[in-house]
Amino acid sequence: MKHLTRLASIGLTLTLGACSALQSDKVDYKSSGKTAPSLEIPPDLTQLSRDTRYVVAGSAVTASGFQMGQAVAQHSTTAALAMGDVRIERAGDQRWLVITRPADKLWEPVKEFWQENGFLLTMDQANLGIMETDWAENRAKLPQDFVRQALGKMLDSLYSTGERDKFRTRLERNASGGTDIFISHRGMIEVYSNTEKDQTVWQPRTVDPELEAEFLRRLMVKLGVTQEQSTALIASGAVKNSSRVGSVDGQSVVLLDEGFDRAWRRVGLSLDRTNFTVEDRDRAKGIYFVRYVAPVADKADSGGFFSNLFSSSKPDSTPKKFRIAVLGKGETSTVSVQSTDGSRATASDAQRIVKVLVDDLK
Repeated sequence: MKHLTRLASIGLTLTLGACSALQSDKVDYKSSGKTAPSLEIPPDLTQLSRDTRYVVAGSAVTASGFQMGQAVAQHSTTAALAMGDVRIERAGDQRWLVITRPADKLWEPVKEFWQENGFLLTMDQANLGIMETDWAENRAKLPQDFVRQALGKMLDSLYSTGERDKFRTRLERNASGGTDIFISHRGMIEVYSNTEKDQTVWQPRTVDPELEAEFLRRLMVKLGVTQEQSTALIASGAVKNSSRVGSVDGQSVVLLDEGFDRAWRRVGLSLDRTNFTVEDRDRAKGIYFVRYVAPVADKADSGGFFSNLFSSSKPDSTPKKFRIAVLGKGETSTVSVQSTDGSRATASDAQRIVKVLVDDLK
């Protein structure tokens, strides 16, 4: 029966995987249990140091402290639309909320929001301004066929989409005293690993900006915006691609058609979305200190989804440390990859990480 269930899971994944457009009635998450699972935390989820509470945008920031800085400059490629004290901004396919309320007044409502949407939180660090959900399944992707409707929840556990999602929310205090809220998505998908189709692996799935947008829309409703207003806000302001791969002195870099303030914020969101852990940051110097873990597939076994995903036997997943440097000049910025001592990273490391960032910043 378990093997048949796994086959059904893969079949559903192949059938449904091509559709990424979301509607509000197409999101119905179900967490893995009633309490947070006991997991071996992978390297890319290590917490930031304690003193980065609600990092101030537009200021010199390190993990040991921060100072209020200049207001973030608006850029012509960013669309903004406001409703009450909530504004949504967009650059490329990234969106975030700007709210005039202080961060400490938003923490509990945002925490309640994720719980109301079917998630458990595996990270709940108000002193860091970061919360992260567990891996959960979007049950709205399951087909509502006659058999399932007739039997109801009695056989609900036999159905699986073969996909799991998790979300990280970051709250940053901005220079005006309000709060910027970023939601980033990570996904995994189960696929066959051999021609006999009797073994599967979990592999990273492409980040889904529309899924992030749907939860931003729902969060706006939680914070007092109407359903109709939230839909209009999310739909506003499509913007062109502003990032591309370039070369400086023979090394791959990211080129952004926007000034430093906007580039700094967007690179930070991109690092949240991808397989990076920001260990420290120094905005005055334009540097993120990160660890990067290259995605690898895990063989499925009897341990289940979480044991497969976080198995300790991953010889190729040793994290490597880098510095991501953001250099602004007028209305353009360059993002480069450095070794921990500030020297140029190897060509292969730079090329790989630049591609990750450009693909996400599109």
